[in-house]
Amino acid sequence: MTTLERRATDAGPRWLRDGQQLPASFTLSDLLQRRAEEIPAWLAGHAHEPVMHDAGGPALPPIEPMHEVWACGVTYLRSRDARKAESSAADVYERVYEAERPELFLKAIGWRVVTAGQAVRIRADSAWSVPEPELTLVVNAHGEIVGYTAGNDLSSRDIEGENPLYLPQAKIYNGACALGPQIVLTDADAMRALPITLTIARGGAPAFSGATSVDRMKRRLEDLVGYLFRELDFPYGVFLMTGTGIVPPEDFSLRSGDQITITVGEVTLENTVVTTR
Repeated sequence: MTTLERRATDAGPRWLRDGQQLPASFTLSDLLQRRAEEIPAWLAGHAHEPVMHDAGGPALPPIEPMHEVWACGVTYLRSRDARKAESSAADVYERVYEAERPELFLKAIGWRVVTAGQAVRIRADSAWSVPEPELTLVVNAHGEIVGYTAGNDLSSRDIEGENPLYLPQAKIYNGACALGPQIVLTDADAMRALPITLTIARGGAPAFSGATSVDRMKRRLEDLVGYLFRELDFPYGVFLMTGTGIVPPEDFSLRSGDQITITVGEVTLENTVVTTR
C-alpha cells in the first residue's frame, strides 16, 4: 500500500508519497484520471522527477480545491436507529435503510475541507451536534475505488430531526467536513473489514468512545460508488463518505474545546471543536 499526504511549503502545497516529497508537477487530480491498474506505474514515473523544495510544513487536507466530497447516510443499523430516534419522520430512515437506492448528498467541495490539526465547527444555531466517523473512499474518474482516508461528517442532529428537508443545513456548513491527513492507496477488498474508532475528550478526560468496522455496513462499497456515478461525471475523481456506525447517546452533544480522534484503518484524524469562524 502507498500513502499520500499534502503539506504546506513556502513554494505552495506539495504532495508526499510514503513520506517522500513528490515533484511539484504531481497532482491528485492527474492521478485520479488514471485507471486503477495504471496508478502504480504512473506514480513510479513521478519518482524520477527532480525535487526542489522541502515539504516539512503543516498538513493540508488531502484533497484539491476542484474535488467534491459526497456522503452516504443510513448505511449502518446503528445510524438507522439513531436517525429514527431523532426525527419527526422516523419512517423515512427505515425506508432508506431497507431500500436498494442509498441516500447520497453533496457534503463539501475541496476548498471547504479541513484536516488533522485544524478546527472543526458546530453550528451556533444547533443544540445537538455530533461527529460521524466514516470510511471515506477515494474514487477515480472511472468510478473505481483506489484508496481511502478517514472522514468526519459533522452533523446537527436537532436540525435534521426537525425536518428531513433540513439535511443540507444540518450537514453542510463551514468546518463540517474533515478528511485525512493521509490517503491510503489500495483496493476495495482491503477495506471490507477495516476497524473504525471514535474518541472524544472534554477537558482532558474521556467523554465518549465507540468502535465499529466496515464489515458491519449494510451496503457494498462498490454499490455506493455505482449509484453516485449513475448520472454524474467526476473528471478529477471524487471522495465518498460511506456513513457512520458510531453514534453517541442522545444526551451527548459536542462542545467548543472538545477533542475528536477518529481512526479508520491506518489513518488517524484529530481535530478540536470550535463554534466561531
